[in-house]
Amino acid sequence: MAISHYKCVRNLLLAGTAAGLLAGIPARAQNQSAATGAEDNEPRGGIGEIVVMARKRAESTQDVPVAITAVDAKTIEKYDLTSLERLSASTPQFSVGRAGTGSGATLVLRGIGSNTTSIGLEQSVAVVVDSVYYGQGRTINEGFFDLGQIEILKGPQALFFGKNATAGVISMATKDPGDAPEFLARVGYEANAQQLTGEAIASGPLSDTFGARLAVRASKQYGSLLPNRGAAETWRLTDVATGTTRFLNAPEPIRKQGTRDLLGRITLVWKPDSRLTANLKASFNDARSDNPLSNYVFYNCNGGQAQLNPNVPCEKKFRTYQASAPLEVAQDIPNGNSDGSPGNTYKSWGVTGTVNYELDSNITLTNVANYNWNRNIFRIDANVISASPVGLYATENTSYHSFSDELRATSDFGGMFDFMVGGLYQTTKRDYLAWTAQAGLENSDAPDGYRFVGNSKDSTTKGETLAIFGQAIFRPIPKVELAGGVRYTHETKDSSFLQPYSNPALVALGVFSPGVTLTANQTFDNWSPEFTVTWEPSDAVTVYAGYKSAYKSGGFSNSGIYGPLASVDDFTFGPETARGFEGGIKTQLFDRQLRFNLGAFWYRYKDLQIDFFNSPVFAFTTYNAGSAITKGIESDFQFAPYALPGFELHGSLNYNKAAYDKYDGAPCWTGQTIAQGCYTTTPRPAQDLSGVELANAPKWTGALGASYETHVSENLKIGLSADGRFKSGYLPTAFGNPYSRQKSYGVLDAQIRLSTKDDHLQFAIIGKNLTNTFYVNGAQDAPSSGGGTGTAGGFHADQIGYVADPRTVTAQITFKY
Repeated sequence: MAISHYKCVRNLLLAGTAAGLLAGIPARAQNQSAATGAEDNEPRGGIGEIVVMARKRAESTQDVPVAITAVDAKTIEKYDLTSLERLSASTPQFSVGRAGTGSGATLVLRGIGSNTTSIGLEQSVAVVVDSVYYGQGRTINEGFFDLGQIEILKGPQALFFGKNATAGVISMATKDPGDAPEFLARVGYEANAQQLTGEAIASGPLSDTFGARLAVRASKQYGSLLPNRGAAETWRLTDVATGTTRFLNAPEPIRKQGTRDLLGRITLVWKPDSRLTANLKASFNDARSDNPLSNYVFYNCNGGQAQLNPNVPCEKKFRTYQASAPLEVAQDIPNGNSDGSPGNTYKSWGVTGTVNYELDSNITLTNVANYNWNRNIFRIDANVISASPVGLYATENTSYHSFSDELRATSDFGGMFDFMVGGLYQTTKRDYLAWTAQAGLENSDAPDGYRFVGNSKDSTTKGETLAIFGQAIFRPIPKVELAGGVRYTHETKDSSFLQPYSNPALVALGVFSPGVTLTANQTFDNWSPEFTVTWEPSDAVTVYAGYKSAYKSGGFSNSGIYGPLASVDDFTFGPETARGFEGGIKTQLFDRQLRFNLGAFWYRYKDLQIDFFNSPVFAFTTYNAGSAITKGIESDFQFAPYALPGFELHGSLNYNKAAYDKYDGAPCWTGQTIAQGCYTTTPRPAQDLSGVELANAPKWTGALGASYETHVSENLKIGLSADGRFKSGYLPTAFGNPYSRQKSYGVLDAQIRLSTKDDHLQFAIIGKNLTNTFYVNGAQDAPSSGGGTGTAGGFHADQIGYVADPRTVTAQITFKY
């Protein structure tokens, strides 16, 4: 694209921003039923219809030619799906692993996702809130509540959701004010974590043309789901300036690692006539944790004990063994804590404005403008274990902000032809600052704030994206639809990296090279087409098949480490792409009493972006894996008989084989021996991962659940539900480490609800993971463990798992009016 054309389109999008932010708009103002799903019109018995916006136009889940799971507002409330982790725990093919460092999370669909250790990685599974793209793993810290609908779109999604998403999209729509006043107050208490939660909502019309909705949620956790049994450490410190050695005692670790959250959102809607709808949403989030690594568990070690502390058993139990830092160290290091304890503070706010205008020609113009900002500050025991006499204490201060504007036109002619065309402009900036106290070193001659710092980092990435997209829909004969579209993406990323200070002893050992500024100016261009064919032989059956592609730009690993043998090429990585086919049949049978869907897919991914953690030297490098193939068959059903109103049975069974196709020259996992496939090469030992399964890619997943609601008296009703989920075994790491394997497991959830006939008052008991099953959604090698990689006598690093929540039982009271 010529520069003049680029600037012209960019300026056009910027011009639409003023209307988006000043007038405000609903991110999904096409159809109010898209926000409420089947909640308002679902019959007693039979299966209701959920309207989704998977193609930026209102369509039924059974009509849209996309592999999609839609969750309406009633189900979100019933199962308390207020975070990405809770959503994944209820969705077998979706996996979320919370991490305290790096990108903050790994999100995986169908075995494709981005691992956690690099903050420079955007997720292959995109999170979209009110039509705004959020690609950062730290989005996991956001609390999602007062939602109207959740849509899980599986597989590559190129056209409709901001930047491309190579593995899928989690699209959330928050609620708007309705035509009638609405008030809600809810209090909940979870017994295991001793967590108290409160929620308040006030919504309704303020005039004939103006409405408002205010939602606030707060929680405080007094206990800990995973208690900390770490011991107080004694650090041995050697001053490189004087050569003297001394010992510092750390305070007792925090035993109960609680959390505190405060969230709020205000929504204003203005609808002066039938054509124009303007919506403005402003939100904030303040999430604090006493330990961001509170779900990290050593679960597989040589000999059953941690290498850095033989008193710590490695076992699959819900407990951690982490330490606080000595007060002198914690108070001196930047962003340290006065009492030496770990902690995490995440703050964010955002504003989204959307304007919908319907023209006489049955064309709707939509503009979505957004600005969002977040900052994350953590202090951690970076060894993740009490490890006297050489502790590891790390702090980080990162901020990220993004501005975006999307303008599109969508037709609704209802005849032979329809179209959608639009453009997106986005700017982003990430600032990354990090400090680590390590190796038992101090330097009394160091500048202020660096006495105990072994290494520090200062990195920035500025990004700019322009995308143009469009789709044409043809209906040449009744019941048949042909759709084709393409997205063009032009993206630039300008990055820098500097280690302002490294301890002289570590510099002398050749570990770090401070004072050197690395810069990278990257430019990426891509065309991502897709085509689908849809046939509806009857109102109850939809058959579809399509070709899809997707793209995720390359980037810069801000959290890397620069040493004498490193170069800027160790920080940059290339784009990730996907190409393949998908098809299926969707049915609603027996007068809408039975829904059954069956689908199949095959996709080839090239240059998967995966991050490697070299535990002996505590170094990170992002690689582009050669290629991978994911293929499978998915099925789901729902049965709601008219003969038994209020009863519903649902389930799914899915087969997915996701493995590297060609990836020779991959890094060996720590301690991998020659006999285990690690061979010597320069600059590091390597292995051939061709044919090895991808991370978080169980071959079999399934779910089965039932719910029943009935009246027990004239003014009282009861609701019961139980849901079980199953996953076969999988590797939670990306480089084939067999010691990280998670065995197959099953989980059971259940709940009971007692409410008045008009739902004004409700009492609920919600149980999750009632089997108290231990399982990990991600893993990494423990720092400074393992060794002998590429030799005959290698020994594997201790495995740290990102553990899902144990059993939780919540009592909840809700008042609605």
